[in-house]
Amino acid sequence: MADSSELHARRTLFITSLVGFMVAMEITIISIARNEIAAAFPDAGSATLSWVITAYNIGVASLLLPAGWMADRYGRKKVFLCGLAAFIVGSLLSGIATTPSLLIAARVIQSIGGAAQYPAGLALLLSAFPIERRMRAIGVWGAVSGLAAALAPSLGALLIEGFGWRAVFLINVPVALVALIAGRSWLRESTGAEVSEKVDLLSVPMASLGIGVLLVGLVQGGSWGWTSPLILGAFVAGILMLATFFRRSLVHPEPLFDLGLFRIRSFAIANLGSVFFLVAFFSWIIVLPEFIQETWGWSVLQSGFAIAPGPVVSTILSVTNGRLADRIGSQRILVVGGCAGVVGLLLHVAFTGEEPSFFLGLLIPNLIMGVAAGCSFAMLVGASMSEIAPARFGMAGAGRTTVFQLSIAIGAGLAITLVGDPVDSSAALDAMRRVWLVGIFCFLVQGFLFSFVFPKDSERTVRS
Repeated sequence: MADSSELHARRTLFITSLVGFMVAMEITIISIARNEIAAAFPDAGSATLSWVITAYNIGVASLLLPAGWMADRYGRKKVFLCGLAAFIVGSLLSGIATTPSLLIAARVIQSIGGAAQYPAGLALLLSAFPIERRMRAIGVWGAVSGLAAALAPSLGALLIEGFGWRAVFLINVPVALVALIAGRSWLRESTGAEVSEKVDLLSVPMASLGIGVLLVGLVQGGSWGWTSPLILGAFVAGILMLATFFRRSLVHPEPLFDLGLFRIRSFAIANLGSVFFLVAFFSWIIVLPEFIQETWGWSVLQSGFAIAPGPVVSTILSVTNGRLADRIGSQRILVVGGCAGVVGLLLHVAFTGEEPSFFLGLLIPNLIMGVAAGCSFAMLVGASMSEIAPARFGMAGAGRTTVFQLSIAIGAGLAITLVGDPVDSSAALDAMRRVWLVGIFCFLVQGFLFSFVFPKDSERTVRS
């Protein structure tokens, strides 16, 4: 019996990690193909083509909460496999699209599959492992996603050079098919106990549209203008819809998302810590390649390989820290992550200049930022889910991933706004220093939260 459970746990880890690798690769690799997609559709404007990326991100963020409820209610395996099927269809249609409109529509289909993967996959993974080994499993799961981020720039460049931009979508089809076929046989179905079939139906569109509209404002604010009527209207509409959603969630007997989860201090603080970490990390990684290319004059491939060592370090540490966290908990590791982020960005401020400085100005800060990521990404997932009852794995995972998606959008929007459109290399460096100083503040907050606010290991217990 023990051997059977161990085999099931390993198979579940393999499938969820394979899908996590594919989805993480897709998020990163698509940015490498932007110029080739623009060349393939010369009549389409840059604003239209930006929706090839934006439509997917907004679709995923908007559908996470309904997907989490469906996973707990109707079965995590069922939702996971249906999501995989939608991802296959969306990837195939994206790869054969003949117009920008068809490509954007295909990306929306792909986003439906992506939204189903996160909460259902995390719930399946957590359910397959005993509590004393969950952080190790989450560490491996997070490490595989980190490996995807490290490989995406070079693999994307090779795929595009050899087969064209369509390959970045079509490569998903065989990978997802393997996961779908294996998942049907290897995964075990699980549901959340006492999850009502009668969910608050009004909250479904309120949450999805509210998050979607808010994300439109965050993503498009830099190009449309933060004070433009469209952006201001998006923020107002998004806030009103989310306020209505939260109010109904407090009083409705069967809410789409149980706000009572935020009464669990570990879940609340870990999600708050995620906001600060993700804003700091993604504001750093979003604009750094452009600075290297525009100010230092490096090529896309050179900058991709130059940044890759950080994600490699993150991948290695995610595995080792997962095992360590099973013994000592995630709290102290997350404090180290915050401190490493402060040191990495301080080195950027001190040594990164207008002229190329690979060792002190890029490599060493990049490696230390890899330490920050390796001590934070997977650990934040484990910390947020450490006291969640199995019946709420899907719902809690969806809430955590929604925070994740919105934080990335905030970090990217903030960085793009702070950088602006510098007129020369001196102005570009000053703009980057503003980004790094904001990141230092966010990492300091992360360190403070997990040093003094997050509950100690002895204070935490899993709810039943």
